[in-house]
Amino acid sequence: ELAFASLSLFQRMKSSAAAIALLFASGDAFTPSPQQQLGQRLGRGSSSELYGIGSRIKNKLFSRSKSPFDKMVKSSFPGAISNSELSKKVVAALEKKGFTPDNTLLATSVCADELARVLEDEFVDIYGTNFNLGGLSGFPFAGNTGWGAMSAHVPDNGYCLTIHGPHVGITKDGLIGKVERSGIALVDSCCGSAIAASNYVQGITDGSANINPGIQSFTDFQQGAVQELILPHGSRLSNAENRMKELPYALYDSQDVLVTDIVTTGKGSIKKGLAVLGGIQINTGPDTDDYFHPLKFDYYDENGDLVENMLGQLS
Repeated sequence: ELAFASLSLFQRMKSSAAAIALLFASGDAFTPSPQQQLGQRLGRGSSSELYGIGSRIKNKLFSRSKSPFDKMVKSSFPGAISNSELSKKVVAALEKKGFTPDNTLLATSVCADELARVLEDEFVDIYGTNFNLGGLSGFPFAGNTGWGAMSAHVPDNGYCLTIHGPHVGITKDGLIGKVERSGIALVDSCCGSAIAASNYVQGITDGSANINPGIQSFTDFQQGAVQELILPHGSRLSNAENRMKELPYALYDSQDVLVTDIVTTGKGSIKKGLAVLGGIQINTGPDTDDYFHPLKFDYYDENGDLVENMLGQLS
């Protein structure tokens, strides 16, 4: 009986060991490869990893490409696409140039507003932590010094993807310049900095503002700069059919001048290549996708020369 019990115990131990080995083997079998992990980040994996964490939890488990809200956004902003669609198209285009998550530094110049993090997080989830170049309204307040520091952080023989642009809100009812925010009953302005600058410019163009010749306060110098940088577009905004809709495009035009100048000045620091994606962020309420209207998607080679307009690949 003792011999039989010992044999039975030995058999059970063998079975347990085999089960444990099988369990570890099964775990290895289901561990995604780096390529599979990238695929998951691009929207081919599990729903929990599909779109990253972001600063707001967006319900993106189901396609809304044919929803009434989607149609309304695209009618208000022709050319706009969802953030998720944008990231897939951008990554597909850049893969052909040699961009990978391991050899690419992401740089962003978007507004300080937490809503701007949604787009940023979409690409951080793919390329890793970003270098921040931007400030209020998305202007590149880090300037030439910030660009030089960022360029030094690009991986050796690697690439940089720079994303810039202002943002604008749209409510579920289609009101532009406002947006629902999580946990706040008030339908809030978006972008607040842009609207404040627009009001400043409007006061000058209609003659109601008191011009202060003094230097802008250092404690609010970014907003002072936004106001001055949009000032040349005063007549354009006054003549616009929808001032809030025109506002982000006026801001973008001013930003694009600055970004182009910064890139041109610092082009000697480009390593393998640089892609610059510019456009308008379109923020929506907590339960709907955000959008982006791409206006520029340029590629610069290692010599700092603009060699390709890739905007057509995002349409």
